[in-house]
Formats: sequence, C-alpha cells, structure tokens
Amino acid sequence: MLRLWWHKITNWEYWPAYLVYMPTFFFWLFCMIRFRTFYFFSKSNPAFKNGGLYDDGKKSIYDLLPANLYPKTILISESEPCDFHQILQQNNFTFPLIVKPDVGLRGIGVKLIADYESLITYRDFIKKDFLIQEQCKYPNEIGLFYCRMPGKANGKITGITIKKFLKVKGDGLHTIHDFLLQNPRFEMQIPKLKSQINLEEILPLHEERCLVPFGNHNRGTEFLDGHHLITHQLENTFDAILNKIEGFYYGRLDIRYDNFDDLESGKNFTIIEINGAKSEPTHIYDPSHSFWYAQKEIFRHQRLFYRVILETYK
Repeated sequence: MLRLWWHKITNWEYWPAYLVYMPTFFFWLFCMIRFRTFYFFSKSNPAFKNGGLYDDGKKSIYDLLPANLYPKTILISESEPCDFHQILQQNNFTFPLIVKPDVGLRGIGVKLIADYESLITYRDFIKKDFLIQEQCKYPNEIGLFYCRMPGKANGKITGITIKKFLKVKGDGLHTIHDFLLQNPRFEMQIPKLKSQINLEEILPLHEERCLVPFGNHNRGTEFLDGHHLITHQLENTFDAILNKIEGFYYGRLDIRYDNFDDLESGKNFTIIEINGAKSEPTHIYDPSHSFWYAQKEIFRHQRLFYRVILETYK
C-alpha cells in the first residue's frame, strides 16, 4: 500500500482534479466578471444543457447525432418501473452490455454487464437514470478534442488521446493477479477487479486479455498523447460530422474505431460519448508530460473556450 501511495504522490496524473484545475478558478472568476453572469459557460455549447458543464444527460446529446454514429442506447428512468427482459427483447439487445449513469463524470459508474441479475443489481445500486448501451466491438479508442468558432465552417482538432487499455499477457505460469502486481497502474485496480474476474486464473502462453474494456483513466487505462495523429483529412471528416450538431463548438469526443485510416475517412467508428464545457484535454495525462506542460495545455484550451463564448455574444 505504501508503494501505491508513493506512486500516486510522485505521478501527478493521479492527483485530485481540484488540485490540477485550481489555477483555472481565477480564470473562471474573470469570465464571470467579463460576461456578467455565473452561467457564461452555457454559451460554449448552446445545444447542450448548461453548455455540457453539469447536469447534461448523455442520452439528450446522443439524440443530436445521426443514429449510425453512436452505439444503440436506451435510457432507463429511475422513477419508472421496468421489465428488463421485455426492454432488451424489444431493442434486440444481447449480453454483454455497457451500463452507465445518464449524468456522469470521468467514467464513474460505467460497467460491463453480463446477465439480467447484474443489470438489476446495477439499477438498485446506481439509484439514478442510467443508460443501457450495446458493447462496441471496435478494438481501439481515442479521445478527440475539437473546437470550432461560432459561424465558422471549419474547426480544429486541438488534441488526441490514445487510450491503452488494461491488458495482461499470459505466460502459462503466473496468475492474472501476479501480472497486476507488476504495474502500479494495474495494481490499483485489484480491489475493483477481484469481484468481477478470477484473479487466480493462469492465462496460457501468449494469450492476451483485456480486463477493462472501456477507456477510463480511473479504471487503469493509460492515456498517451496522440498529437501526431492529427491530420487535415481527420479535421475535415469531423468538421462534416460535427457541423450537423447546431450549437456544438467546444468539447471532447470519445471514439472507438477499427483502424486509423478508416477513421480518417469517416468509416468504421462510433462515438462513445461527447463532452462539452467540462471536457478535459486528456492527452495531458500522458506519463511523459510534466505538471507544467499540463497547465499550459489546460490554459490553451481555456483560452479557446473563452474565444468561443466571446463569439456567441457578438
């Protein structure tokens, strides 16, 4: 435990968000004074509730997209009784499925569900509106940060995060638990994983297994800076896609895709999620980046955020 504590202290990517973003408090205070309203952030994405800063339901944002651009998704209301057998049959859903809160943050509450019993347990535990979503089969995931000034046809991709999932590769001798202990990033996930998989299983030689099938930093995914993937073709592709959402100007898309060439061409991908005003430029969490690099990137994006809002007031 002391080793993990020291790892968290000496690697800033694990520091609490309020410490990482504390300097932006003064910038937001300036914005409140400049725009004479506490709710200035809502102008960043008029299409999203509160600009996508808080209380913005994921389902309402999915509904702004053509249905073929995101996984099949249904909203389950906390206040209404439901028959999961009937709901899944009507929507042609088969297990395993992804479930997540309709209003969430940083991937908290996202789970892979394998059967009806687990689905009922999740509903009783979450106690809020949540989504049932088909599991995406595309093997790769990125976070793509996009910004476009209001009234402009073209925007810019300002950052890409490559998400390296929590995977282990067997040698026929050691257990999954043994492999997790070799990497502090993975070891932190043991308390969450031990109730979901058999950590004492010995994987055959060369067998690779993904233990967490979604790209959340707090579930062991490593974030890497993928700025080298930004191309004019990719920007043109997402200009065409995101221009269809009137009132979306600033945010991050989490995207699953087959291969990068297809993604550049707008093929074989799905948008897992779109975040608005609360979006982080998650490429800052690349372990090779310093805290001061992260601060520079955060403020670069905050300045873009300010410019978008300034344009909407004109």
